[in-house]
Amino acid sequence: MANLTIRGLDDATKTRLRLEAARQGYSMEEAARRILRRALMPLDADEGGLGSRLQRLFAEIGGEDLVLPPRSAPRADPDLSEPAA
Repeated sequence: MANLTIRGLDDATKTRLRLEAARQGYSMEEAARRILRRALMPLDADEGGLGSRLQRLFAEIGGEDLVLPPRSAPRADPDLSEPAA
């Protein structure tokens, strides 16, 4: 296994990492490993983008076919030539 030293990490980032690690019940090192794994995980070409993944996720629970109301003509633009009294 490799070792990694991160120099120049600002205090705010280190604090956020420490708090996130504590919240998850991990050490800071384990939290950093999980963040790096997640960030560098290869994307499957078949997986698609966020919208495709969400559609697959929610397809299992079904959906509703929404009835869209008929469109109407847009209202006329307001006359801004005279100030309101």
